[in-house]
Amino acid sequence: MDYKEQVEQVVSTAQFGDLVEFSYPIGYAHWGVYDGDGYVIHFAVADETQVMGTFRNCLQAIFPVCGDLLLGETKIRRQLLSEVNVPKGARVSVSNNQHALEPSPVDEIRKRRDALLDKEFTYKIFTHNCEHFATFVRSGKAMCNQIPGKPKNKECVESTQLFSYLVPSS
Repeated sequence: MDYKEQVEQVVSTAQFGDLVEFSYPIGYAHWGVYDGDGYVIHFAVADETQVMGTFRNCLQAIFPVCGDLLLGETKIRRQLLSEVNVPKGARVSVSNNQHALEPSPVDEIRKRRDALLDKEFTYKIFTHNCEHFATFVRSGKAMCNQIPGKPKNKECVESTQLFSYLVPSS
């Protein structure tokens, strides 16, 4: 199945709040949360001016898997799944079973999504990344299972606290 067909499959089967995994060819994955109607919310490049866009494209040509990360500043964006920038050979799927976390009720997911949308963050690959964001929005706990040498299914308290600070209390 080619990438476009994978996107169509995700859009046709995903439910609001599902974790969307963009698996890159070298084993790293980018994560987002399905937001309905073909959209995903995820860590994206913060400044998309023409100059930054050109610079990002150059970085991605040199470092196809992590060019965006080298820019450091990210922004939580709502973007069509089909328009998320991924390297050649990437695969996309709903991946709700990669973390030992229970999903929150839909209203809590929406509250976290709304509070974090359009916020800018410094990307920290080990403690504050796209997977931390996606798992926090879905469950209220930030977790990343793809960091070598780190225990799996362990909450990153630092990231949970940073995100939680921005979400209004009930």
